[in-house]
Amino acid sequence: QVQLVESGGGLVQAGGSLRLSCAPSGRTVNSYAMGWFRQAPGKEREFVAAISRSGYDIRYADSVKGRFTMSRDNAKVNLQMNSLKPEATAVYSCAARETYAAGASPADTSYVYWGQGTQVTVSS
Repeated sequence: QVQLVESGGGLVQAGGSLRLSCAPSGRTVNSYAMGWFRQAPGKEREFVAAISRSGYDIRYADSVKGRFTMSRDNAKVNLQMNSLKPEATAVYSCAARETYAAGASPADTSYVYWGQGTQVTVSS
């Protein structure tokens, strides 16, 4: 069992930036393909970004391309969010696939481990 711990959420004005991080416990981060998802109040959870286990494939939702960047270092995955818009307000969660699943998947059903989520609020 792996636990995912997110950090970095908060309140920012529109046009500002935030950086989220997610660290898995127990195993190294490059053991997993991982993703970021978000859920706004009253809405379905939606895909934001994902990285393959190798780290070579990174995918983004169309709504964040060019503004969000997902990366990985030895200890964690990061989501750099620039030019934030009020519609980005949501709880952001990181997720990890089983170790045998290598791809960067946009489907939340592909992920078995989830963090507790961190609130991102963008004021207009």
